[in-house]
Formats: sequence, C-alpha cells, structure tokens
Amino acid sequence: MSIKLETIRFEHQMGIDNLSDEQAQKDRQFVTALARGLEILRCFKTEDPFLGNQELAEKTGLPKPTVSRLAYTLTALGYLKYSKNLRKYQLGTAVLSFGYNLLSNMEILQIARPLFRELADHAQAAVGICAQDRLNMVYLENIYPNTNAVVLRHRIGDQIPMATTSTGRAFLCAIDAKSREYLMDQIRLRNPDDWPEIKQGIDQALIDYKTLGYCLSLGDYSKGVHGIAVPIKIPSSDSNIMTISCGAAAFQLSREIIKSDIGPRLVHVALQIQSQLVRT
Repeated sequence: MSIKLETIRFEHQMGIDNLSDEQAQKDRQFVTALARGLEILRCFKTEDPFLGNQELAEKTGLPKPTVSRLAYTLTALGYLKYSKNLRKYQLGTAVLSFGYNLLSNMEILQIARPLFRELADHAQAAVGICAQDRLNMVYLENIYPNTNAVVLRHRIGDQIPMATTSTGRAFLCAIDAKSREYLMDQIRLRNPDDWPEIKQGIDQALIDYKTLGYCLSLGDYSKGVHGIAVPIKIPSSDSNIMTISCGAAAFQLSREIIKSDIGPRLVHVALQIQSQLVRT
C-alpha cells in the first residue's frame, strides 16, 4: 500500500478528511457523493435545528446547486424535512432510527448505567460516557445526581471539544502515538492562537494518565468546572475507545477530593466495566 493511500485511509478512520473530487481519485473505495450527503446531515445541531441551502453550503463548503440536490434527495428519503414557512430544512424522523439502534445495542451502556448512578450520587457530579467524533467527543450517556448539585447538563448527542476536556484528553492518552500525533496536529491547525496552552494541557494529561490512571480538566473547558476522565478499550474492536467522566463545579470536585476519593473511584468503575465487557 502506498504512503499516500495509507494516509487517506487513516484520515477516513479519524473522521477528518475532506470531500473534494480529488478524494475519490485517491481512493476508489471512497464514495464522495455519499460522504457529501452525510456531511449535510452533520450540519444540523441543537443550536442550528433549521438550515437553508445557503447555510448548508457555507457549513460544508459545497456548491449551492450540489447542496440543493443533496437536500432534495435526503428529504425524499425522510432524512430531512422541509419547512415551507421558513424555507429551511430540519432533520427528519428517519435519522432517529440510526441513533436509537446504535445506543440500544451498546452493551457497555447497560453495564455502565448502575455504576454511573452510584458514583453520581456519591460524588454529587455528572457521570457520563463519550466516544470520538472527529475533533470532538460525543455523549452516549450522562447521569446526574439525585440532588440540585451544580453540574454541566450535557444531553445524549451533545458534543464537547477533544482538546480541552478531560474526556478528550483521556481519549488522546489511550490511542496509539501515530493517531494522537495526527489529531494533535489537526487541533493545532484549527487553534493556532491557543495551541501552546492546549498542548500544555494535553502533555500534562499524558503524565497524569501514566501516574494516576486518569486525566483532568480543571476549568480549561468551562471556567469553574472540574472534570476527570478515564478511557476504556472495547474488547470487540481493535480501535474503539470510549471514555467515562465525572464533572461538577470546582467547589464540589476539588483537586483534593479528586485525588483522595473520586479519581480512584472512577478508575475502579472503568475496571469494573472493562472486566464485565471481557466476560461477555
């Protein structure tokens, strides 16, 4: 396999490739039209539920006529719904089946939920699990304590940045050196001004993971909020790594409490999940 082709396939794997026509020439297995259609669907977020052709073209970098044809096709298939009043699209109900089928068949969530509930109530913090989505981490589950504790209330499907969160840093610590180098380079290219501080945080996470077994984000992602995370390798996959995390207001989840109590508990929860996954 040529170095170029290996690089292209590696970029597919990490989910950060482009959608140019040149892409199809480099890898004949890559269907550009399909990729473009999926990129249209990725544009819709909680904060952007309705998007028109012009907005979709700006977000994807695709020509407006191409966007119009793709949106028409996706609407015909039920993956998008068109609002005549707004003259914009929103996600259609056909998309829902993908997410539901994915989550309902993930054994790790069934194993993790009771353990998360116990830790969330003990730590008075949110406890969740995330997977990589390009340069972000996406929530697959997030459980809150049965109190009014101050926590960031992320919902299933919400995305957080890989670079500055404990969850993202734990993921970077668990993957191989080549993948980590590639992702860090992509983060640097997208955040040139903040890169020195970002890199310092990731470098410290590598040290923390090696010495403590977990990674930290103490106000780096959200001021006044502390987070701690541990990666979990899924036995049935060669490359599927998820991360479990615990987060709350800094006064509830101080560095001292993390070191003496919550950090070791989260590592133990990760080991419990890992052990049950291996047995099943």
